[in-house]
Amino acid sequence: MISERDSETTFEEDSRPNDEVVPYSDDETEDELDARQPGAEPRPRQTGRDAEESRDPGKKDCGWQVKANDQRFYDQPGFKRTIFLCFKKSKYSGNAIKTYKYNPITFLPLNLFEQFKRAANFYFLVLLILQSIPQISTLSWYTTLVPLLLVLGITAVKDLVDDIARHRMDSEVNNRTCDVIKDGRFKATKWKDIKVGDIIRLKKNAFVPADILLLSSSEPNSLCYVETAELDGETNLKFKMALEVTHRLLQEESALADFDGLVECEEPNNRLDKFTGALSWRNSHYSLDADKILLRGCKIRNTDFCHGMVIFAGADTKIMKNSGKTRFKRTKIDSLMNYMVYTIIVVLILLSAGLAIGHTYWEQQIGNSSWYLYDAQDSSPAYRGFLNFWGYIIVLNTMVPISLYVSVEVIRFGQSYFINWDLQMYYPEKDTAAKARTTTLNEQLGQIQYIFSDKTGTLTQNIMTFKKCCINGQRYGDCRDAAGQLQNPPEQVDFSWNMYADGKFLFYDHYLIEQIKSGKEPEIQKFFFLLAICHTVMADTSDGQLHYQAASPDEGALVTAARNFGFAFLSRTQNTITISEMGVERTYDVLAILDFNSDRKRMSVIVRESGGNIRLYCKGADTVIYERLHPRNLKREATEEALDIFANETLRTLCLCYRDISQDEFEVWNKKFVEASLATSHRDEALDKVYEEIEKNLILLGATAIEDKLQDGVPETISRLSKADIKIWVLTGDKKETAENIGFSCELLTEETAICYGEDTRQVKAQKISPSLSSALLQTRLENQRNRAGSSPHSSLRMNEPFFQGSRDRALIITGSWLNEILLEKKKKKKKLKLKFPRTAEEKKKQTEKMRRAEAYKEQQQKNFVDLACECRAVICCRVTPKQKAMVVELVKKYKKAVTLAIGDGANDVNMIKTAHIGVGISGQEGMQAVMSSDYSFGQFRFLQRLLLVHGRWSYIRMCKFLRYFFYKNFAFTLVHIWYSFFNGFSAQTAYEDWFITIYNVLYSSLPVLLVGLLDQDVSDKLSLRFPRLYVLGQRDLLFNYKKFFLSLLHGAVTSLIIFFIPYGAYLKSMGQDGEAPADYQSFAVTAASSLIFIVNFQASKLGFLSSPIGLDTSYWTFINAFSVFGSIAIYFGITFDFHSAGIHVLFPSAFHFTGTAPNALRQPYLWLTMILSIAICLLPVVAQRFFCMTVWPSESDKIQRNRRKYLLEEQHWKRRQSAFRRGVSARRSAYAFSHQRGYADLIASGRSIRKRRAPLDAVLAGSASGDTPGT
Repeated sequence: MISERDSETTFEEDSRPNDEVVPYSDDETEDELDARQPGAEPRPRQTGRDAEESRDPGKKDCGWQVKANDQRFYDQPGFKRTIFLCFKKSKYSGNAIKTYKYNPITFLPLNLFEQFKRAANFYFLVLLILQSIPQISTLSWYTTLVPLLLVLGITAVKDLVDDIARHRMDSEVNNRTCDVIKDGRFKATKWKDIKVGDIIRLKKNAFVPADILLLSSSEPNSLCYVETAELDGETNLKFKMALEVTHRLLQEESALADFDGLVECEEPNNRLDKFTGALSWRNSHYSLDADKILLRGCKIRNTDFCHGMVIFAGADTKIMKNSGKTRFKRTKIDSLMNYMVYTIIVVLILLSAGLAIGHTYWEQQIGNSSWYLYDAQDSSPAYRGFLNFWGYIIVLNTMVPISLYVSVEVIRFGQSYFINWDLQMYYPEKDTAAKARTTTLNEQLGQIQYIFSDKTGTLTQNIMTFKKCCINGQRYGDCRDAAGQLQNPPEQVDFSWNMYADGKFLFYDHYLIEQIKSGKEPEIQKFFFLLAICHTVMADTSDGQLHYQAASPDEGALVTAARNFGFAFLSRTQNTITISEMGVERTYDVLAILDFNSDRKRMSVIVRESGGNIRLYCKGADTVIYERLHPRNLKREATEEALDIFANETLRTLCLCYRDISQDEFEVWNKKFVEASLATSHRDEALDKVYEEIEKNLILLGATAIEDKLQDGVPETISRLSKADIKIWVLTGDKKETAENIGFSCELLTEETAICYGEDTRQVKAQKISPSLSSALLQTRLENQRNRAGSSPHSSLRMNEPFFQGSRDRALIITGSWLNEILLEKKKKKKKLKLKFPRTAEEKKKQTEKMRRAEAYKEQQQKNFVDLACECRAVICCRVTPKQKAMVVELVKKYKKAVTLAIGDGANDVNMIKTAHIGVGISGQEGMQAVMSSDYSFGQFRFLQRLLLVHGRWSYIRMCKFLRYFFYKNFAFTLVHIWYSFFNGFSAQTAYEDWFITIYNVLYSSLPVLLVGLLDQDVSDKLSLRFPRLYVLGQRDLLFNYKKFFLSLLHGAVTSLIIFFIPYGAYLKSMGQDGEAPADYQSFAVTAASSLIFIVNFQASKLGFLSSPIGLDTSYWTFINAFSVFGSIAIYFGITFDFHSAGIHVLFPSAFHFTGTAPNALRQPYLWLTMILSIAICLLPVVAQRFFCMTVWPSESDKIQRNRRKYLLEEQHWKRRQSAFRRGVSARRSAYAFSHQRGYADLIASGRSIRKRRAPLDAVLAGSASGDTPGT
């Protein structure tokens, strides 16, 4: 019963560990917790399978009903949900998945909505409306409409291309086929046409298309073996088992077609390892749990076929519930551009208001008294000033560049193709090229601060290899010949003498083979015999070849090694195991299997040998084995030395040992073992206690060393990314030991790294050690923050937080359950259930305040956790769910405001990939779910360094140069109108020809800067990889920020002053060659425009004044760049002469007013001298500034450019010397890490896994036709 004390909780209780949190378990939902009634006694545990199935489960959380083979059942009104007003839709989703954004109906409105969310596009829409009003329009409406339509059209086409690619990926998955019962027969049906309640058949190696209830299979007791790499990242096989009743009665096609069972279960949710429901069929009820459900994304293995009933489809499946929503991602530069556009609009409004006031004053003082300016309108000066305000809004509109966004999209589109075409990111083994699946995030790749990586299939190859061993104190595995001498080059061992040898197994120590063959060392044969007998592996010889099915890749590697060394595991029954010992088959009685679990870190088997002797064989982590060794083990020290050597090579180690047991001792122990096995409560604890009694006084045989193969280039990649000041977090569903070993192998952890474990507070206190990270430490940090008022924050931080000291040499390793504890995710919900319903206003107020304080406390806990974790050089989160992966990423985004990247290869990484600013999918490892949801994809983790340090950095620098130059050239162009206003009575007249204003951003000045954004390189790709510290520029936003923006504005203002006042001063009192004054408005406009074109194009080829030491310069010159600069100038003069010709004036007299201006003005040498003077005054200070900065304050890229020839020569020298990247040496002994929760001991002992007679698919089909039931 729940006491009064239980009805209240405190913050201290919330921070205590919650033992109910289990790995791979998402938090319980509110509905699930509400269903638990206070005072309900726990149901006694039942051991029998029939008793478990026949139990009538509670149906309080079973609101989902599925009936087999009856689609009309789902047409009931109760199964409909309202989607809009009176429109209703079935609550049961179809099985088609959708990762695309648009469909033919929503594309136009949704895309336009997305585009008009951009400030500049919305601004020009408003401007277009203003230009349609004759009283205030100073420019023709088409001068804005045409560029706006061009911008919207190009962006829409780009978005359409992106979305079509996503449609194709979705279509590839949705059009896969499987067999579904239609009209009483199995028919091939596309995945997208599968519906809830359908009965489907899946064959070996097929992916499960929906969440299904397993009904029967070709295996004994309708077992079904699945690979769940798409769900939890683990490649070891797991088994599911159908109900006994469906196994017996639902094997034939006709029986499946007549099946009309009703399943009542929980609503769709994201809990991968939980399922609650019941099957009602033939007036009986059968309980269902997660062991009877196959989830979408699983792959059928070692099972010829299986049948299932669809429970959840499409968006309702658990894997899709874990995928999160499709997010519209924007880069930091996108957000900054929007804010800068807002700033420009504010400046524009202020300038227009000031100029309008100036016009009002001018009208009052001069305009009203000038009879020649009379326009027959008796408007007040204030009204004229009001109209001029809107006129200046239109005249100065080019301060907000309409072509900015479309130019940005073009640059990003080109950069994406450079990524796609990069042959150095092509993976030939799987014919996989790098792919930019979005074209909007390229420059964000140059600003990454945190990388969140999956482990299995992302950092590793999922290949475990037996490398070395230590037997009786002697180490084996080095490259030696038969005499024991080291050989170079190494020669592979020939296993042709062994008929059971695995041809893929590689070994180079010939001396060990000779010792085995000679039989002179019985300890060696006993060593490999132990590997062949002490395991829970299952053998399969269905195709004439011997295949192993292991609960973990590690165990499979050990049994395969024993097989190649002459001790091959052949088969097993419920009580026996058969082994080929050097060609001689022997069968042993298996008396007991003491299975592995994560607490024991070892497993044992007790067998009766042919002579009647009873022996226990044990293997496990050295830390637990050494505690149980007989004190007189002679080879203990030698083996420990070997373990240290293996650990230095970052190999995963495991100790092997045995002991003889007398018949009397075994009989006494076996009675306790049977009693513990039948316990109805605390069965696991009872078994562990019994195991401890027999696993003692062990005799050490030796140790194994397994290599968990990393992908090529992983250590180098992590090393380079770390030097680029990028912090790497590994988020995996695997065990802590496994993840930690990989951390050492890939150089994420080193010998100098102080590893901090997120341990239970009580456990820390019991061990009397300083907690590295715990609830207590976070509470201490919170108290320190409260006590900092009035003191120096930096000194207080260092004085009160020991964790802060040396944080760069620390790493944090935490588990998913600890993450739930420290972030109060689960306790909050349980506590919420215990709150009393408030009856008075005072109680309601107290409850609200309590909830507010609880939420504030939780937020502070989260912030403290993020602060502490981010002080570490590396973080490893193991046993985390997909939801927790995304939560960790979200916390760093929320509290650190950092740019994040998530990389993974499985469906369990999709939520994380979508949550991060940048999502990267590894293709070809665990399916296509991660790739389909990612922003970028490629075939190997090592390509990440090139994606970030080369393409990302280049894209960021190019985009920053482009933006700074783009703002500069528009300010220089537009602000001339302001200076001109002081000489035209602030009348909103333009300083240039209308057509020049229309074409300036489109043709005259766009191409050079566009090529800078596409092609520029400050250093080469090789030097970018060699000097990762260059990447820091993007992380710190040094090249584009508000400071750089205002410097560009200032630079443009100075340029506009020169462009206006130099010609003005030159033309003030001058005369041309023909004796006439050239100082007319049109000649002045041509002179100013020509000077502007030369200055901004040469500026693109040189650098930006007052911009930065790096400047807006073209560092990487090609013929295309030179052609664009001089080509743009040539285009300007060509179009100008055409527009000023008499012929075009005759055709369009109202549109072209500058007839003959350019030919007449440009014949004057005086004009050319004026232009040269303007260009020189603008560019010479820029050249001087750049020279001074490169000489006195050179940037890192300047220094590298200066010495690039030296670096290239050094690189050529290094290429001649073949030197492999050496993994870091670690003196830490790496305990063997089983990657599974439990082995197959229970399954083996039950006898359900033993194949008596397999029924192939063809036989079943034939039997269905004849009416015979296949045997199992």
